[in-house]
Amino acid sequence: MARRPHHAPPTRDTGPRVNERVRSPEIRLIGAEGENVGVVTPERGMELAEAAGLDLVEISPNASPPVCKIMDFGKFKYEQQKKESEARKKQKIIEVKEVKFRPNTDTHDYEVKMRNVTKFLGNGDKVKITLRFRGREMAHQELGRRLLERVAEDTTELGKVDSIPKMEGRQMVMMINPLKS
Repeated sequence: MARRPHHAPPTRDTGPRVNERVRSPEIRLIGAEGENVGVVTPERGMELAEAAGLDLVEISPNASPPVCKIMDFGKFKYEQQKKESEARKKQKIIEVKEVKFRPNTDTHDYEVKMRNVTKFLGNGDKVKITLRFRGREMAHQELGRRLLERVAEDTTELGKVDSIPKMEGRQMVMMINPLKS
């Protein structure tokens, strides 16, 4: 199977059909001012569009008969792009931030790491708490579980525990989701 070269245009035309591409025997036409013209042939729609100096754009291809509107297609595409970029600006990408602990993390180090956790949750990011065991620390997993339960308790007003602490090899992992989305 031959692949399309990287710089070649896409094979399938995307977007609404315009002008001569409207292939239906009859269409429901909406005029340039938004008035309902009625059911006409595409040729008659093209004549009206050319008289107005605009394009015949198929708006609802799945209706019967398809709905077409007389409008400036370039302006229509530009406004659609503006709407899409505006929607992209408003969406927030939730990142997963990771904070690593050890079973014998001391109080000051714990407070520093908890400040990071609260900052991440405040920014609306998920937080992955990883507790790593080394050597003989594996024999005292209850210390690690107690530490992760303390973390969950300290973040109750900022986040909700998504997955309870569970062992993955030599580390215990817990996920915390922010409350405000």
